[in-house]
Amino acid sequence: MNNPILKKPNIIRNVIVVIILLFVVNYVSGLFNLRLDLTQDSRYTLSETSEKIVSSAQKSVIIDVFLAGDIPADFRKLQGETRQLLEEYVAINPNIKFAFVNPVPEEKSVEAVAQDFNQRGMRPEQVQVRNNGKVSQQFVFPWALISSQGKTVKVPLLKKALGASPDELISRSTQNLEYAFSDALYKLLNPKSKRIAVLKGNDELPDRYIADFFSTLRESYFIAPFPLDSIAQKPEQTIEALQNFDLVVVAKPVKPFTDAEKYALDQFTISGGKSLWLLDMVAMETDSLYSNNGTAVAVPRDLNLNDMFFKYGVRINPVLLEDLYTAPIVLASGAGSNSQYSQLPWFYYPLVTSKENHPINSNIDNPVRFEYANQIDTLGNGIKKTVLLQSSELSKINGVPLPISLDQVNLEPKPEDYTAGSQNLAVLLEGSFQSAFTNRIIPFKTDNYSFRESAAEPTKMVVIADGDLIKNELDKQGRPLELGFDKYTFKQYGNKEFLLNTVNYLLDDSGLINIRSKDIALPALDSQKTTEERSTWQALMLGLPLAILALFGAIFYYLRRRRYA
Repeated sequence: MNNPILKKPNIIRNVIVVIILLFVVNYVSGLFNLRLDLTQDSRYTLSETSEKIVSSAQKSVIIDVFLAGDIPADFRKLQGETRQLLEEYVAINPNIKFAFVNPVPEEKSVEAVAQDFNQRGMRPEQVQVRNNGKVSQQFVFPWALISSQGKTVKVPLLKKALGASPDELISRSTQNLEYAFSDALYKLLNPKSKRIAVLKGNDELPDRYIADFFSTLRESYFIAPFPLDSIAQKPEQTIEALQNFDLVVVAKPVKPFTDAEKYALDQFTISGGKSLWLLDMVAMETDSLYSNNGTAVAVPRDLNLNDMFFKYGVRINPVLLEDLYTAPIVLASGAGSNSQYSQLPWFYYPLVTSKENHPINSNIDNPVRFEYANQIDTLGNGIKKTVLLQSSELSKINGVPLPISLDQVNLEPKPEDYTAGSQNLAVLLEGSFQSAFTNRIIPFKTDNYSFRESAAEPTKMVVIADGDLIKNELDKQGRPLELGFDKYTFKQYGNKEFLLNTVNYLLDDSGLINIRSKDIALPALDSQKTTEERSTWQALMLGLPLAILALFGAIFYYLRRRRYA
């Protein structure tokens, strides 16, 4: 006969053993940090570049994310993805701490907080919220701040796109999260070192028209104007001073380059310098149409650069491109208070959607707008060429001189005229360049600088056949607006994002730009279907557990009654 008194010590001993084993397993598991990413798109696997940046944080880094409190359901996805990413950062480096902060304290109104965020350069988003068929407006603050040792960097969490649904916005924003946070951390932890020269002396765009782009670049790079025309008086000092820069930006010059100026730029390239060229080989401005009764003549513009670019492997042709996929022009009809404004397609404003074949043109949400663009041919010379932007298949090439009239907006385009196919508008060149002055007379000789025929190291340049791509508009007070924003149509184009990617790629030693190629696809709910089937799913979610519980109770009652009958 079994004695329950003898069994009691065995039970106690087994319980103690189990408790000790649990403590041992918990302690041993704490010594190892094993994280597995089982997602198909490796959503939670950081790139090697991000890991290096995160690991470099030697001091405490605090990240405040303003995605807490009452936020719409779509933004809860962004909140969850942000949390997952930051947990990966913390797993790599415990010096990084993060918290989700409610941006609207109880004692403040939403409007006051929104104004405060605006003043700090973090524009809130006003989104539509649908709940049980009702539509309301709600402020959301999709921003984060990263702080360390008295420095703070802003991180935009939302990437907007023209015509995108809320699900598409969240998906694109999630895809950009790692780049946004890693880029901000890189700026915070690494002092600026790269230097950008903004070329002056050939009637380039005035500063007010390029202010927005370079004010953004100034957060990461040193920016300085460079008077190239000083080479006429001080050739040796000018060519040596240019060598101190890492990148030269040439923004829509109008005055032809002298051979001495070309020689300085050529030797800068041969010495490993990078360059970004935004050129108009045809003189045509919309302002000319407005000031000349709606008519103007587009004429070729000679910048004296053809021989140099031909040597490098590209040729910008003095033609004007038309495209049926186009941005609108705003025209007024009537007079005084009776004026009415209309948006009409203007085929000289091509809209280009990137094919995303390179990190520069990847994940650009809005199409890039060109104005009176030319066309680029690529030539075989051993330099690698990557076409970054092209017009659509429905394009037309016009020779110049070409009379242009605003009356053309009233003409129905003929599809048979737009059969030129896709035309190159922006090209990346990479490799070891050969000097355009080989076997030619050198414009000047210097005592301390020797002419170089071939590149000392591989370098890169981007050539864009439209100088206005970098031009921002001005508000009524003459202040620069954001690059790519059309003040007449209130549309945002992808010019700024494309150019920022271009500069980052040309100067990026850390590989940050490659993070932008990461492709993440978030599963999205069908909002219309969920609204229509709301009652069915509510009944199922509430009724199914009760039905299972009742079935379990009935089976238990039956078995118990049968056992003790």
